[in-house]
Amino acid sequence: MPRLNDLDQMVGDPVSWSGARPPEARVFTGRWIERQPLSAVEHARPMLERLSPHRELWTYQGDEAPADAEAAARGITALAEKVDRAFAIVDRAGGWFQGRVTLLRGQPAVGTIEVGAIIYAPSLQRTRAATEVQYLLMRYVFEDLGYRRYEWKCDSLNQPSRVAAARLGFVEEGTWRNAVVVKGRNRDTTWFSITDSEWPLVREALDAWLADDNFDESGHQRHSLAELRARLGKPTS
Repeated sequence: MPRLNDLDQMVGDPVSWSGARPPEARVFTGRWIERQPLSAVEHARPMLERLSPHRELWTYQGDEAPADAEAAARGITALAEKVDRAFAIVDRAGGWFQGRVTLLRGQPAVGTIEVGAIIYAPSLQRTRAATEVQYLLMRYVFEDLGYRRYEWKCDSLNQPSRVAAARLGFVEEGTWRNAVVVKGRNRDTTWFSITDSEWPLVREALDAWLADDNFDESGHQRHSLAELRARLGKPTS
């Protein structure tokens, strides 16, 4: 909590923190997905086949759906130059390309980094694997790399993205009006974040949600992430 200094001024809590590390180009293996460094050589054609036919997935992206494999390769190369790390999401069971996700705008000296440029193939959406993608990224950012703040930003009109951020445990912070121009259109950008002090509860809820006993025989969840966070966040008597 903020406190008074010896000059009767309110100041923030002291922080024992020595900095974070930039993300690495490496493979991350989960239960359902594998996250691989996004490659123009390996992933251009799968991106074309799995993502380009679904134009609605690209509406709020800064780039367009590629029309051919060459355009997909150029797009992957251009994206990699703009972000800290770009990853392909691959289904472990079948080896299917399921989408992309990036870490960007990392500031290791300050302790902030952002997740963005997220596109999930329809077959990945609303699955446990989709949640696992974000869970593995969060765990990597906070526990392996040592960041204090993890950001999610989206077009304020992108309601599915806003719902996804809130579901995962990100806290909405506000909207930057006239933030940027994307594809010739104005974009107001809504900001969300998770801090390192919030991460333990977010992780505990994600662990509980992903567990087998949270799903019935039909694969339907027994408890939502919001329910689990509320239950776990209550002080014990």
